[in-house]
Amino acid sequence: MSKTEHARDGASGADERRAQADYTGGVYGSMLAASVVVGVGSLGDFPRLELVLLLLLTGVVFWIAHVHAQLFGACLVAHSLNRRIVFDVCRDEWPIVKAAVPPALAVAVSPVLGLDVSGALWLALSVAVAGMVGWSAAAARRAGASWRLVAVAASVNLLLGLLIISFKIFLKH
Repeated sequence: MSKTEHARDGASGADERRAQADYTGGVYGSMLAASVVVGVGSLGDFPRLELVLLLLLTGVVFWIAHVHAQLFGACLVAHSLNRRIVFDVCRDEWPIVKAAVPPALAVAVSPVLGLDVSGALWLALSVAVAGMVGWSAAAARRAGASWRLVAVAASVNLLLGLLIISFKIFLKH
């Protein structure tokens, strides 16, 4: 059942949909943030500020893209949109933006930790990968998965994170 179909269900469906969206969006948003950090080539005169803005704004752009895709799907299914459906979809997709906040905060506090810009990038990347692992493990637990399956979900996301990190190592720019 799609998120838009859940929008027409009762409160229990809304709670379930929100929990699923939080985890899915959190994993996706963390992976997006990690990819942004890896993809950063050169930054200008204010590299930390630029990276914080790049992380947050990319999260917002992808949130808008997801909202648009969900609403377009809702239009095709329901043939009408109302304010509640739009609000529900915006809220359901918001974890994509929320997942960009911890890596952005890591960059923002990096000077306090005595890190140079390169160190700030690595810290943000580490925080994003930790987010991927954490969100996926939380989602598996919330779904009632066994501890073994939780470990599998976390491991798969850790491997994806390590793959992203390998891009940073091997694709120097």
